[in-house]
Amino acid sequence: MENKKKLPLSLYGFSAEMLCVILDLTKPFYGRQIYQWLIKGITSFDQMTDLPKFERQRLSELMPNISSSSVETSETDETGAVKLGIKLYDGSIIECVLLIDSKGRHTACLSSQVGCAMGCTFCRTGTMGLSRNLTAEEIIEQYIHLCKVSEEPVTHIVFMGMGEPLANIAPVTRAIRYFHEENGFNISLRRITISTCGVVPGILKLAEQKLQVKLAVSLVSADNPTRSKIMPVNTTWDLPELKKALLHYQRTGGKRFTLEYCMLRDVNTNEFAAKKLVAFAREMDVVVNLIPWNPAEGLPYETPSAHEIDAFARYLERMNIKYTRRYPRGREINGACGQLAVPLNKGLEVDYYDDDDDDDEE
Repeated sequence: MENKKKLPLSLYGFSAEMLCVILDLTKPFYGRQIYQWLIKGITSFDQMTDLPKFERQRLSELMPNISSSSVETSETDETGAVKLGIKLYDGSIIECVLLIDSKGRHTACLSSQVGCAMGCTFCRTGTMGLSRNLTAEEIIEQYIHLCKVSEEPVTHIVFMGMGEPLANIAPVTRAIRYFHEENGFNISLRRITISTCGVVPGILKLAEQKLQVKLAVSLVSADNPTRSKIMPVNTTWDLPELKKALLHYQRTGGKRFTLEYCMLRDVNTNEFAAKKLVAFAREMDVVVNLIPWNPAEGLPYETPSAHEIDAFARYLERMNIKYTRRYPRGREINGACGQLAVPLNKGLEVDYYDDDDDDDEE
């Protein structure tokens, strides 16, 4: 009996040349045409009108579904933020968010895992545990789904959704290279940000690859005992080891990165915490991103008062530490930083530091 050819679950993530191989295309330009239709978000061969009718029919029979996920839920808030619940091929649900910042830029906040194993105590995703990693195709399809609900081009991408991107680095970097393809989405690497809780091997891998994306490190506290209580990752790679990796990353070509500082009332907002942060930031080219904690049901923290935040910011200013202050986007739909979690399986706003001079840099 003839063996039926095994096809991938999705055509996203493949070059035009690989599409020719996968789909047994007789002419190379068919592969290029299909690739361009995929970039436009077309999900049916029947809609690919520049392909011959007989080829569209053959391909539709060969592969009825050319993507592996679908939109299960959609919520929008008054800022224009849209949170999508995406159903994967195995029934798992992940969340991704479209955000519009103060400059009108549209950013896709993508997930890299179903759940998360890091267990950060201020983050709802950490309460889910880890089900599995996402494939590059599943990551790319989130962007496609968000483009379809956006009224403007989605020009920036941040890996700040569910999961730890550097714990799934191979699919994440494969997706990034696909987003960067000149004949495809053509998104500048400097418009793509990877956020990590401090997975040192992943930071070193990024340094080795010299992938010129932006890096954001969730610090939360620069005091070792405090950080270990809040972020279990610190018991594996503590602050001295993290700083050593970040200095290496910067010395080998990594540019300015952000230290994401989630502010927790009466935990990390006093002068002692500020002094520790100043000492940690020394020797590195960084911007501190001050993020008031977004309320998340069941977690034992409170959002700091405006007075606490102002006093902390003034201290950083006196110490000549560059910082930005983030304002809530997506909070009303539980789409802000630290708020993403999917009850069906068992936050996220963007005002990150952005150097406009780097926007078109490769």
